[in-house]
Parts: sequence; structure tokens; C-alpha cells
Amino acid sequence: MRLCAWYLYGEKHRGYALNPVANFHLQNGAVIAPRLRLNPVANFHLQNGAVMWRINWMADSSLKGLTSSCGLMVNYRYYLEETGPNSISYLGSKNIKASEQILSLVAQFQNNSKL
Repeated sequence: MRLCAWYLYGEKHRGYALNPVANFHLQNGAVIAPRLRLNPVANFHLQNGAVMWRINWMADSSLKGLTSSCGLMVNYRYYLEETGPNSISYLGSKNIKASEQILSLVAQFQNNSKL
């Protein structure tokens, strides 16, 4: 879960967590704008000011879910009074607002990782 949290929070923040379509095109020499690289569901919620709230283990145990995300799913939560500032922050500097649970997992990964 810590690695997953780092991937979803840290790598998406840096623009490296690409969706499968972007991966395919980049591997074949295409140039893709950084704003289009994120998973479209994550990008939708983050652009609209949501908070990356929770990671759910085995939330999608279908063949497609296991193949595309190892069964993991993310919940996004909207705090109406924060959606405007969160959206502006994400669109301007790719700053992802995350819950304490996500940030704790990211910190644990960073403290224990050799990456």
C-alpha cells in the first residue's frame, strides 16, 4: 500500500504515472502534453478540486481491475469549500491534495525506500 500511495501521489504529481494510452503513444515516439498524461479519472477529480482520500485494496477483483490496477482503487473526496483552491493549485502546479492516510503511507514509503 505504501508503494501504491507513492505511485499515486508522488509519481502523478511529477507527471510520470501515465495512463495506458499515453504509455503506448510515448513508447512509439509521440509527444504528449503533461496535463494529458494522468489517468483520466484521477485527472478529472483532481482538476475539479477533490482530495485523494483513500486507497482500497482489492476493490476491483474483476479480470480488468486486476490487470490494470492490481485490484486497487482510489476514492476521491470533495470538500465544497476547498474545491476552488484545490483545483487552482492542481491546475497551476500539479499540487495534489491528499488525506492524512495517503500522506502517511507516502512518508512511510519514503522513509523505508532506497529509490
